[in-house]
Amino acid sequence: MFLQKNEQGGAESRRDKQSTAACWVGVAGVCFTADFVGREMAMKIRARLLVAGMTVFTAAGGAFAQQAAPAASTPPDLTIANPVSGFVKAGVARYEKNMVAAAEAMPAEKYGYKPMPEMNSFGHLIMHIAESNNTLCAKISGQTAPDVKYVDTNPKDKLVATLKDSFAFCTSALAKVDDSKLGEQFVLFGNRPISRGGALVALGGSWTDHYATQAIYLRLNGILPPTAQPAKKD
Repeated sequence: MFLQKNEQGGAESRRDKQSTAACWVGVAGVCFTADFVGREMAMKIRARLLVAGMTVFTAAGGAFAQQAAPAASTPPDLTIANPVSGFVKAGVARYEKNMVAAAEAMPAEKYGYKPMPEMNSFGHLIMHIAESNNTLCAKISGQTAPDVKYVDTNPKDKLVATLKDSFAFCTSALAKVDDSKLGEQFVLFGNRPISRGGALVALGGSWTDHYATQAIYLRLNGILPPTAQPAKKD
C-alpha cells in the first residue's frame, strides 16, 4: 500500500473530526494516524527480519547437516571367487570325517550285510565310495587316478584304509582346481560326456547319497550314524 502524508495543520480530519494530528492517506482515501502507521511498519520490519533470520538459520543448518553427515559406506564385496569348486572342496574334510566314521562304526562281521539279497553289501558300498572318489577327482583335476585293486570282499581294515586314501587323493587333486574351466568336457562312466562343472556337482552329490546309504545300513543294524550321535560333553 502506498501512503501519502497529509498535513491537516490543525484542521479537523475528514475521518476523525476530533483528531488534529497528521495522518497518512492510503490509495483508498483512508486516513491512518502516524502512530498507527509507525506500528504497522515496525511490525512489517520485524516480520521481514524474522523471515530472513529463519532463512539464514535453515540454510546454515542444512549446510551443517551435510558436513556432519557421515559419508555413505561402501557395501562389502560379497563376490566369491570360485563358487562351484570352492563349495565342493570345502565339503571334502566334512564328508571324509563322517563317511570314514560310518565305515569304522560298522562291525567287521557286518561288512557282508545286505538289507535284501539282491542289494549290495556294506563292504561293496565302502569300496564303491573309494572308487568314485578316485575316478571323479582324477577327471576333475586332470591327474591320474591311484592304481587300486577294488575288491568288496576285502576285510574291514583294508576297505577303510582304501576309503581314507581316496579322500586324501581328492584333497590333493582338487587343491588347484578353480572355476576357470568348468565348461571343459571329458568322458566319464563309459561314453557319457560331462563338463568339469558337472563332475564337481556329481562328486558333491555322491557324498550326500553315499553317506545317506551308509546311515541306513547302520540303522538297520541298530547303530546310530556319526551325525546322529549325541554331542560329547566336555
